[in-house]
Amino acid sequence: MKERIKQLNVNFQEEMKAVKKKEDVEKIRITYLGKKGFVTEIFNEMKKLNTDDKKEIGREINVFKNEIERIVDEYYKKFEEKELEETLKGAVKYDFSIPSPVSAGTLHPITIVQRQVEEIFKTMGFIIEDGLEIQTEFDNFESVNTPKNHPARDMQDTYYLENGQLLKTHTSAAQNYIMRKYGAPKKEETLKVLFPGRCFRNENIDASHENTFFQMEGMMIGEDISIANLIYFMKLLLSEVFKKEVKVRLRPGYFPFVEPGFELDINCLICGGKGCPTCKHSGWLELLPCGMIHPNVLRMGGIDPDQYTGFAFGLGLTRLTMMKYEIKDIRIFNSGNLRILRQFKDR
Repeated sequence: MKERIKQLNVNFQEEMKAVKKKEDVEKIRITYLGKKGFVTEIFNEMKKLNTDDKKEIGREINVFKNEIERIVDEYYKKFEEKELEETLKGAVKYDFSIPSPVSAGTLHPITIVQRQVEEIFKTMGFIIEDGLEIQTEFDNFESVNTPKNHPARDMQDTYYLENGQLLKTHTSAAQNYIMRKYGAPKKEETLKVLFPGRCFRNENIDASHENTFFQMEGMMIGEDISIANLIYFMKLLLSEVFKKEVKVRLRPGYFPFVEPGFELDINCLICGGKGCPTCKHSGWLELLPCGMIHPNVLRMGGIDPDQYTGFAFGLGLTRLTMMKYEIKDIRIFNSGNLRILRQFKDR
């Protein structure tokens, strides 16, 4: 059997020298390594040998098999390189120095504003995190102090999935995860995290409401955090985004996950506060629900509410973009109209 393997090796080497094309290589490979090939035959015949002969012949045939695979791969590469050369010979030559008539792509206006806001908060020491779009009921509701049958759930018409999960209705759904990931801050330090994301609600779509929109949740926790800290960060954010002082108002608002809670509204920049369809003719646009984090939320996040306080805000990123670029209709963002969307630049 050893002599047979040697003779097969000689035959294989001679056959490979005679190949002219890639198909010939494949035929030889099948002849030697296929299910009915020579190597398979020898493996089957080895069953009749004693243990010592099996070991010796086994080594010989494996060496031969590996040699076949190595040489076949080399020939395949040679033929593939030759095919590529032939293809390139007939390829059309391009002058890459000629200006292209095709315009370059642009970022979506919401992406532009999101990146700008992230940079603003990074300079203030905030960590940028991300959140899942599919959430459990616990993370979306219970962990932010909204248990089952709570009337506040009616404020958000939720998309539920067949597996019992849901499409998150607000970026607050990541609060519990963030608190448990980072834990309570060390003494004289603060936990400052920003987490943007896409949210979903079964809304009646109009000029200022969509069923798919973007928010940006911010959270700051420490041993001596107050409403003054919240107002400072919000005013700084808006002045940096709009590059000017903007008129805002802070009014009481109810959200289960904060106490006290506030609504920070911005004077409508589209109509200058006179009233238009975007602001529902009120002159104001709801932009920043916010407040001091409810003790129950801190507790469920593993943070002692007797030692720590904090604030949280849910920035309406889509509405902020509307105000920045003076876009009257929110439906433009999800329209996919590139002619319109490519007009917006970072400013």
